[in-house]
Amino acid sequence: MTNYEAIDFSPIQALTEGEVITHSPVRDIRLASGKVLALITLDNGRDHTRPNTLGPATLTQLGETLDALKARAASGEIQAVGITGKQYILAAGADLSDISKVGSRDNARLIAQLGHKVLGRFSELGVPSFAFVNGLALGGGLEIALNSTYRTVDASAAAVALPEVFLGIIPGWGGAYLLPNLIGIENALEVVISNPLKQNRMLKPQQAFDLGIFDAIFPAANYLENSLAWADAVLGGKKVERKNEPGKIERLTKWPIAIKMARGMLESKIGTVPKSPYAALELLDKAKSGTKAEGFAREDEALAELVTGDQFAASMYAFDLVQKRAKRPVGAPDKALAKAVTKVGIIGAGLMASQFALLFVRKLQVPVLITDLDQARVDKGVAYIHEEIGKLETKGRLDADAANKLRALVTGTTDKTLYADCDFVIEAVFEEVGVKQEVFGEIEKIVSEDAILATNTSSLSVEEIGSKLAHPERLVGFHFFNPVAVMPLIEIVRTPNTSDAALSTAFVVARNLGKNAVLTADAPGFVVNRLLAKVMGEAARAVYEGTPIADVEKAFGPLGLPMGPFQLIDLVGWKVAAHVQDTMVHAFPDRFYANENFHALAALDAVVEKDKGGRVTGWTKQAEKLLKPAVGSAPASASTILGRVQDGLAQEIKLMLDEGVVPEVEDIDLCLILGAGWPFIDGGASPYLDREGASERAFGGSFHTPQIRGVESR
Repeated sequence: MTNYEAIDFSPIQALTEGEVITHSPVRDIRLASGKVLALITLDNGRDHTRPNTLGPATLTQLGETLDALKARAASGEIQAVGITGKQYILAAGADLSDISKVGSRDNARLIAQLGHKVLGRFSELGVPSFAFVNGLALGGGLEIALNSTYRTVDASAAAVALPEVFLGIIPGWGGAYLLPNLIGIENALEVVISNPLKQNRMLKPQQAFDLGIFDAIFPAANYLENSLAWADAVLGGKKVERKNEPGKIERLTKWPIAIKMARGMLESKIGTVPKSPYAALELLDKAKSGTKAEGFAREDEALAELVTGDQFAASMYAFDLVQKRAKRPVGAPDKALAKAVTKVGIIGAGLMASQFALLFVRKLQVPVLITDLDQARVDKGVAYIHEEIGKLETKGRLDADAANKLRALVTGTTDKTLYADCDFVIEAVFEEVGVKQEVFGEIEKIVSEDAILATNTSSLSVEEIGSKLAHPERLVGFHFFNPVAVMPLIEIVRTPNTSDAALSTAFVVARNLGKNAVLTADAPGFVVNRLLAKVMGEAARAVYEGTPIADVEKAFGPLGLPMGPFQLIDLVGWKVAAHVQDTMVHAFPDRFYANENFHALAALDAVVEKDKGGRVTGWTKQAEKLLKPAVGSAPASASTILGRVQDGLAQEIKLMLDEGVVPEVEDIDLCLILGAGWPFIDGGASPYLDREGASERAFGGSFHTPQIRGVESR
C-alpha cells in the first residue's frame, strides 16, 4: 500500500510554471434540513472556452482545501462536502502540457500519485462527498466524481468521458479501479476502452446516468438547487440504488469472460501494437478483486510507464495538431475575402451528391439544389435526403419543425438554369477530367461571375479540370472523405489560378460545415490519396509477387491503420482504388505500383472474403480465377513488405515537402490523422517513420529534430 502522505512531490511542483491554476474556493450552504454542505467550485478564472484543468499546482491547492474541510468535518462544522465547476465545466482532466514535460519516469509516477492522493481525499473526509457534475467532465474531471461518495449530473452537460486510451495512456487517478466496481465490467470496458477507440466517443449525461456512473440526473434550469435538495435527502437517509454495481457472481463468472472477449476484440480490431488499450484491460481485469489502495498503486505504475513512452509522445504531437493547427489552417486567406453563401448547388444526385446535400443543408441551413440527367435520379436523391432527415428526427436529433424546414430547403431538378443564384456549386460526378470539364463549362454560363465552383475530385488535376473555364480563378478543389458526415477532413486544393476570394470562401464553408480544412497544392492525389496509394500499391505488389492476401494484411499491422490495405480498398471500392492507382502510376511511374489485372478484379461483384469483424481472410473464387495467371511465385516476407511501405512512405512524404504540396510535415500528419484515421499513437506518419528508421534509410535524415520520442527513448 502506497503512503501518499510520505511522498515528496517537490520535483513536479517545479513543473508548474505557466500552469493556469484552477482554484477551489469554498462556500457553505445551509440545506433545508439545517445541515451544512461546504461547496467547492472549481474555477480557473477563464470563460468556458478555456476549461478547468488539473495540473500539479491545481491539485496541491485542491488538496489543501480538502484537508481544511476534513478538519471542519471532524469538528462538526459541516455535514457534507460538494464539488462543482464554473459554468458549463467541471474539469477537462489533467493538464496535458504538464504531463508531457515530466522529464522522467519517477516524475510521471509522481503525477499519478499526486492525483490519487488528492482525489482519494473525497472518500476520506469523514462526511459524505457529493460531485455535482454541472458540465464537461473528462478524464480527471470524471475521476473527481468517481472518488466522491455520490454523484449527480446536469442533463445538458456537454460530455462525460475517460478518453485517456485515445491519447496513449490510461485513467490513472482512480478511474480504472473505481469505474468497473461501480457500473460493472462490461459497461466499464465500453467507457474506458471501446469509446476512446471509436474516434474518442463521449457519453451524453443521460447515457452516463443509464450506465450507473451517476446517481441522479437533473435538468439544467434548476440543476444545483435540485442536486442540493437530493443531497439533503441522502444525508437524511434516502437510499441510493445502484443497479449495475457488480456482485460476487459477476466477479467470478462474467468478469473473466468479458475480459477475454475484449482482448480478442482488441487483437482483431487494432492488433497488438497500441499499448494503452491492453494496459487499461489489465487494470480493469485486476479491479475485480483486491483493495482500492492496490488498484491505485497499479494505476501509478501503468501511468508512469505509458507517459514516458513513444506512443504518448506521438499522441501529444497529434493532439496538438488536431486541437491547434487544424483550427488555424496554414495558408488560408483572410476570411473577410470570403463570398457569402446563401444558396448551394450540387451537380449530381447520386449517393455522394446526396450526402453532400444533407451535410450542406444541415450545417449551413440555406437552400440546396441538386440536379442530374433525368428526373428519376433527382427524385431518388431528394428522397434519400428526406429519409435521412427523417432518421435524425426519429432519433430526437431534430424536432419536427427543424426537420420540415430542412426538407423544404432541398430541391431537385433537371433544369440547370436554377443554378443562376447559387453562390457555391460543387460537383459529384464521374471521376474523369472530360466529364468534369463538361459539367463546369455548362454551369459557368449560368451562374454569376463571382460564384465559386468546387470539385470533389480525389486525385485529378484541379487546374486541368478548370482549364476550359472562362474564369478558372473561381475553381477550387474541395475534397471530402467517406463517409462524408463523419470524416472531419476536407483537402482544399489551390491551383496556380485560384483566387484568394475563392480559397477564402472554401475555408469558411468548410469551417461552417464543421470540418477541418488543410490547404494543398494541385498535385496528383493531393495528400491522403497519394500516401494511401503508396500503401495500397505496396500491398498489391506483394500479392502479385505471390504473397497470400491474409499475410499481406497482417504485414501492415505495425502501421496501426484502422484497417488492412485490402479491407480499405474494399471499403472505398475496387474501381475507385484502381482509378487512383492509375492516376498515381501515370504521374510517378517509377515510384507507384499498379497492375492491369487490378481492373479485372474491380469489375467483379465481390473480390474478397471477410470474417465477422470485417477483416479480409481471402479471395472469392472468381477473384482467385482471375488472379491465377497474373500472380508470381516469389512471396515476400512480412518484414520485407513492411520495410518497403515504410521506406516508400518516407520517400514520398519528403518529396511532397520538397515539392511544396503542403507547407510543413505537420500538415501531412494532420491530413492522415483526420482523413485516413492514422492513429494518435503514431502521431500521423512522420514521427513513426522517424522512430522506425525509415526516414534515415529513405533520405538520410529525419522529419523532426529532435525526434518525437518518449522520455524513456531519448
